[in-house]
Amino acid sequence: MLKVDAINGYYADLHVIKDLSLRIEKREVVALFGPNGHGKSTLLKLLCGLQHPRSGSVYFNSEEITAYPAHKIVELGIAYIPEERNLFGDMTVMENLNLGAYNKRAHGSISQNLEFVFEVFPRLLERKNQLTSTLSGGESRMVAVARGLMSEPSLLMVDEPSIGLSPSLRNSVFEALAKINREKGITLLIVEQEIRDALSMANRVYMIKKGQILFEKPAAEVDIDEIEKAYF
Repeated sequence: MLKVDAINGYYADLHVIKDLSLRIEKREVVALFGPNGHGKSTLLKLLCGLQHPRSGSVYFNSEEITAYPAHKIVELGIAYIPEERNLFGDMTVMENLNLGAYNKRAHGSISQNLEFVFEVFPRLLERKNQLTSTLSGGESRMVAVARGLMSEPSLLMVDEPSIGLSPSLRNSVFEALAKINREKGITLLIVEQEIRDALSMANRVYMIKKGQILFEKPAAEVDIDEIEKAYF
């Protein structure tokens, strides 16, 4: 589904992503682990068109998307949920969700996607007329993921879904992600610092360090000690 071939990404003159290659197959859950500041979020921005590689190639369903703008990549079926959430605080939950369905790909599925969103996140149904600026951190994270689902993605990339959440809300978010993959068949790329939840639901794991892939393994062959050792 997604193939990344030797891409290099920069911030100004700072070389952040270095000849990085990876692949993601349809319906997989792939976890990407790595220390802070080693390129995880930059990689997602390169994949969704918010930044572009200086070299290398990105393919989605065999179509090269390396230089595509972000809006075109969304229309192809890739949704990116940033760590910052980027919600419109002076708009309601429902208004934020509807904005997620702005692209042509999603127009015919708004009702069905809303129904699924409220099934996965029943709390959002209760809060649908509430301003997002009044939501808790966990509820805001739910809105961000739900808004991504409204774009009718086939690949959902989620950056740090657990950050700042209580254990109970973190569990709720990961249970929702598992349901999204299981029931909708949406492929997931999850970037995380907290290892256990993402590892438990992943099919494969990539470890990134200093902008390069340190290793790639089936999740069943990875233990937490190995990842923690790679962090430090």
